[in-house]
Amino acid sequence: MDAIEFSDHISNQMGRLRSNALKFTKNLDDADDLVQETLIKAFRFSKKFEEGTNFKGWLFMIMRNTFINSYRKVAKKRAIMSSSDDLPDSTMLLGAVANESPGKLMIQDIEKALSLLPDSYRLPFIAYVEGYKYSEIAEELNLPLGTIKTHIHMARALLRKYLKNYNIRNVNGDFN
Repeated sequence: MDAIEFSDHISNQMGRLRSNALKFTKNLDDADDLVQETLIKAFRFSKKFEEGTNFKGWLFMIMRNTFINSYRKVAKKRAIMSSSDDLPDSTMLLGAVANESPGKLMIQDIEKALSLLPDSYRLPFIAYVEGYKYSEIAEELNLPLGTIKTHIHMARALLRKYLKNYNIRNVNGDFN
């Protein structure tokens, strides 16, 4: 399927996508964001679509998974935010007056470090950070599960090396 035909198929589904997104989000702005994320992923993975299969079902599965992953991220963020209630006011004050420039510089450094990773490491790592499970990434990239785990592990190791000046804690809370 060429790009024009793919775009036509998507155009035919836009109304259904938006109404389905509204059922998920119960908010018009969030629904539009969900549709946009769905379309970005659909175009990004358009080569993975198998002609002759259900295009509408494929799009709606992308939307469903995008919504679920987004919901998981929000739930994690809320859990972290609620745990901040246990912090003393003095700690909160320090965080509130911090300069934003170091954060922006850190983000730029992280983006640069990510760009240095080979695609074979970067793509699975980004998908993992976006909330996809190893098995979902393996299926999407058509690679064995063990290969995906190895690539994500290698991406972490390289990022740790590239970003060593930030004294980043690993998952166990230990400094690297």
